[in-house]
Amino acid sequence: MERQSTAAQKPQQPHSIELEQALLGCCIFEGGKESVPLCIQRNVSAESFYLPWNRVVFGEILAIYRREKPIDEIILRDSLEANGILADAGGAEYLAQLCSRVDTYAHIEYFVDRVRDYELIRRIMAVANGIAVEAPSHLDNVSPFLGQAEEKIFAVSRDVLRETAQPLSVPLKQAVQNVQFLLKNQGELIGVGSGFIDLDRLTSGFHSGEMVIIAARPSMGKTSIALNVASHNILPPAGKKAVPTLFFSLEMGAEQLAMRLLCARAGIGLGNIRAGYVTREDQKRLTQSTDELCDAPLWIDESSNLNILELRARARRIHGKQQLGLIVVDYLQLIAGMDNRVQREQQIAEISRGIKAMAKELQLPVLVLSQLNRDSDRENRRPRLSDLRESGAIEQDADVVLLLSRMRDQDEELASEGNVILRELILAKQRNGPTGLVTLAFDRTLTLFQNYGGQIQP
Repeated sequence: MERQSTAAQKPQQPHSIELEQALLGCCIFEGGKESVPLCIQRNVSAESFYLPWNRVVFGEILAIYRREKPIDEIILRDSLEANGILADAGGAEYLAQLCSRVDTYAHIEYFVDRVRDYELIRRIMAVANGIAVEAPSHLDNVSPFLGQAEEKIFAVSRDVLRETAQPLSVPLKQAVQNVQFLLKNQGELIGVGSGFIDLDRLTSGFHSGEMVIIAARPSMGKTSIALNVASHNILPPAGKKAVPTLFFSLEMGAEQLAMRLLCARAGIGLGNIRAGYVTREDQKRLTQSTDELCDAPLWIDESSNLNILELRARARRIHGKQQLGLIVVDYLQLIAGMDNRVQREQQIAEISRGIKAMAKELQLPVLVLSQLNRDSDRENRRPRLSDLRESGAIEQDADVVLLLSRMRDQDEELASEGNVILRELILAKQRNGPTGLVTLAFDRTLTLFQNYGGQIQP
């Protein structure tokens, strides 16, 4: 009796034989010229069908299509028979039944999407059942298990919506479009802009799947430059679209970041506000800037002591609700390790790999702040890649590495003019482009970086 009760409670696999038959009928009726490519594009495969007969039939339809042969009832039946699997496909009578299912392929897109949706639900149920079985054994390690479980569920929709491997013709087509765009628009950005003209000229923007490192010694303005990039994208120049941005602040509170953004946007020093030295014109600018920032697509997560699995899980949740275009992490060394028993260098390597995987998974650039060691200060030189603190894995995983440094080749008078000082932004690594050096002006009153001079030194 107990066995029967358990079987009765087992959830049924969602499916629709009628929809599957209608889709197969469309492919046969239309000859496969448009219907089969549509199925391939929407990632419908033989495994997308619930009924075993339908899996065999669709698998054979794909095989005939790849041989560049037309598809009809007779050709399909002969092909199945030649391969000895006609009986596995339900026999000749079942094929005739499929062909009589439809007399038009006008609703092919609906059938494709519904068959795919049923497959997605079945796969989610399978993953959920597996998670339920494994969960009791992870009571002492809940946080990593939660991240792994969420990743498995996220992977289901990702795999259904797009293939993990694709023929060269697909990315090549996009590459040609990018080249044509650049030629037509005279080098206009194809990625997420930084707001710094000379840097964007070198990089053409930050691109999907890229891990971008900005590294510096303490108090050099790492957070400020990250906020500048975020502000440029959430409040873009006229004619440009805003880029929804998620900012992980593991060091500063959300209120502090908001205050910095507000002061920089309004052009008013935080010191003046704290001292109460604000004119009526300043108040107007503060009000206007507040209204602009309230509507800006920026999310700030101020959680401290996050590990990489928790960080990725939170990014997925926001990305699922609002398609993000940029993620900022401030900063890498503050992300907690998964296992305190291993050396910190190994922990940083794991965190670095996780951030790069997140960039590829969510298909957007991730801007990561990082610390440099003291070697460049001790040796009184410009920083270099080997100065990245705690792990060479950061250098290896990053697609772009930017090193922020004070001016060293100019005297103090030239490098500092009142509240504005000069900084060097060294493009030390770019996986798909040149390296170089950009000079920026840093307003210490507004904690704001600005373009300076437009000079690039290779």
